[in-house]
Amino acid sequence: MSISNITVFMPSVLTLIGIPGLESVQCWIGVPFCIMYLIAMIGNSLLLIIIKSEPSLHEPMYIFLGMLGVTDIALLTSVVPKMLGIFWFHIPEIYFNSCLLQMWLIHTFQGIESGILLAMALDRYVAVCYPLRHAAIFTPHLISQIASVVTLRAALLVAPCLVLIKFRLQFYHKTVISHSYCEHMAIVKLAAGNIQVNKIYGLFVAFNIAVFDLSFITLSYIQIFITVFRLPQKEARLKAFNTCIAHICVFLQFYFLAFFSFFAHRFGSHIPTFIHILISSIYLLVPPFLNPFIYGAKMKQIRIQMVKMFHS
Repeated sequence: MSISNITVFMPSVLTLIGIPGLESVQCWIGVPFCIMYLIAMIGNSLLLIIIKSEPSLHEPMYIFLGMLGVTDIALLTSVVPKMLGIFWFHIPEIYFNSCLLQMWLIHTFQGIESGILLAMALDRYVAVCYPLRHAAIFTPHLISQIASVVTLRAALLVAPCLVLIKFRLQFYHKTVISHSYCEHMAIVKLAAGNIQVNKIYGLFVAFNIAVFDLSFITLSYIQIFITVFRLPQKEARLKAFNTCIAHICVFLQFYFLAFFSFFAHRFGSHIPTFIHILISSIYLLVPPFLNPFIYGAKMKQIRIQMVKMFHS
């Protein structure tokens, strides 16, 4: 596919080429991606049904888990159908405004997911360190406030990226994006103008969300471990630790993939482009795919309700 070097004023249509260098096998790459998408959708939907239908699960821990499931479903739906359209049906074109919308949705849902993981860590911190005050602190009103703040923070932080692209970058050298979805820097690099402001703000958003959330999540779990290891009885220590193990697994796999993708994209200049794109795509797919399995395996009440559902 040839890329035009003619400067274009505000192109109405952009082209996503999928995974550069692997165009001939993209149809096969789409198969595991589709399977992971379907399993993630079914798994997260089952979690939501179980949490909604079982009154005993209407607790902060499970409400946050339900919010995480909704976010995962929304994130995958904003990415995977278009990705499969490129891989299987050779429909690479996307309207410029639709591309910006997809970019905003992807980064917003990632920010929301990070915020939910922080809320879950704080919930476990209070439950383990101040168990008698947990119900009084994490009231339904506070949970709704946390959900609103997490959503607004991500949406408002990412929104200026749209404004900066739309009103600062009006001339473009290229209209072909070497990616399988509309990512912020992938769009910015097409522009003919000075993109330094866009780069700086993109890094500001990433570090503002990731560093803030990661710092407080780490501090919460450090305090949790200190409290757990101070418990006199081994059974009590195991019980307290088991309530956190699923969250720790989800937290580790989410941030490990996020930082691996981030540093590979910005500092792995010697890594082939198709590896970058594959890592970025896997980063979006794997957490929503694994989360239902992790919570289903590690949380006894979820597992019991799931068995009851299939038996009935």
